Amino acid sequence: MSESIFRNYIAGEWVEGTATVANISPADINDVIGHYAQADKAQTEAAIAAAIQGQEAWQKSGLEQRYSVLMAIGDELIARKDELGELLAREEGKTLAEGAGEIYRSGQFFHYYAAEVLRQMGESTDSVRPGVEIETRREPVGVVGIITPWNFPTATGAWKIAPALAFGNAVVWKPANQVPASAWALTEIISRQCLPAGTFNLVMGPGSQVGDVLINSRDINALTFTGSLETGRKVAAATAVNLVKCQLEMGSKNALVVLDDADLDNAVECAVNGAFGGTGQKCTASSRLIVTEGIHDRFVEAVKARMQKLVVGHPLKAGVHIGAVADARQMEQNLEYLELAKREGGELVYGGEVLQEDTEGYYMQPALFTGTTNDMRINREEAFAPIACVIKVKDFEEALSTLNDTNFGLTGGICTQSLKYATEFKRRAKTGCVMINLPTAGTDYHVPFGGRKDSSFGPREQGAYAKEFYTVVKTTYMRA
Repeated sequence: MSESIFRNYIAGEWVEGTATVANISPADINDVIGHYAQADKAQTEAAIAAAIQGQEAWQKSGLEQRYSVLMAIGDELIARKDELGELLAREEGKTLAEGAGEIYRSGQFFHYYAAEVLRQMGESTDSVRPGVEIETRREPVGVVGIITPWNFPTATGAWKIAPALAFGNAVVWKPANQVPASAWALTEIISRQCLPAGTFNLVMGPGSQVGDVLINSRDINALTFTGSLETGRKVAAATAVNLVKCQLEMGSKNALVVLDDADLDNAVECAVNGAFGGTGQKCTASSRLIVTEGIHDRFVEAVKARMQKLVVGHPLKAGVHIGAVADARQMEQNLEYLELAKREGGELVYGGEVLQEDTEGYYMQPALFTGTTNDMRINREEAFAPIACVIKVKDFEEALSTLNDTNFGLTGGICTQSLKYATEFKRRAKTGCVMINLPTAGTDYHVPFGGRKDSSFGPREQGAYAKEFYTVVKTTYMRA
């Protein structure tokens, strides 16, 4: 067990905090991963000041330098995916395979945006006035504040940091205080690259200190946040006062529709993967399973049979499909939602038990409810738990209406062999991402990601669309 103290990274230096917190594995509460420095308001302000200086130098760097830096970060992440994946699994609770996969995907983000560095092309055109030419180009937005959640501690950071650096910005990063180890490991890789001091800063600490400074700062030019709807609204209100560019990814209540004509085996895999992968702690998880009455009973029995084959256990053990719940608070919330679903009239047909493993941690059998309706709180609120609720509907139209009847709109899926229904669903689902015969969880890095309604606010993340947030447009008029 490591007793090392891991410091913040400010202005190109490793800096002690005003306090430390112990990083304890949710899979084994006796596993102390390390002690991590906690920044205060003054240190966060110092990081912002350093970022202002670093960004001026980084903006002037050549494209090949930026390309080389991002490629090197991506190369190292991919080369160390097993090592860093194990660290991620220890501190967050997801399985070793999921942890290694997240690290590999994070490397791909840096590789993708390394290529985007070399694709930054401007445009030129003639003015409506004779003898005048017009040039349009994108420039860095400036200093970017980044606030990330605990469920994807490396990947969420990567898909925000990589485009920020690619387009010539400086970064001040506040990771979730539950998962500092993965953030520190990524920062250590970045710290060894050829970046001007202050271009990249890591400030670990509580939201009341670090986050509060970032969202209220007049010196931040853009702030990107992934987290809860409640906190996202506070971020939007705070940044609006200073007219700071804001990007929010927040809550969800995703649904998978299963029609009578669906391939049953595929529908079951889509449901189980989408609902319970990552212990259900994904913003893209399908916690609502909307099933037409003709296939309902067969689908429920098949899902129960598939759930019986899922192995819950320590995330580092071979053969485990579902690891630990993130922490004691999350486990308590999961159990509260289980009881809520029962009180509202849902029938628990499988799972939901708290499990005891060889190590003392937070383990829960995935749960499946039937007999639920879309107006129940269990189907309105984001539980972030391995709990799926089946909603029986008459036909496609009722299924689509039920899917859209939510204040969220991140992902929505359908299982059907009908081209007609697939096409109608694609056009009419009020979600930012649509999955057809695929799990609702699982997106690619080279295309835009985001939702509608209360799920997202501001420009899309990922892919070439990221430039809308991380750059500003300048139009230049020239007379020879």
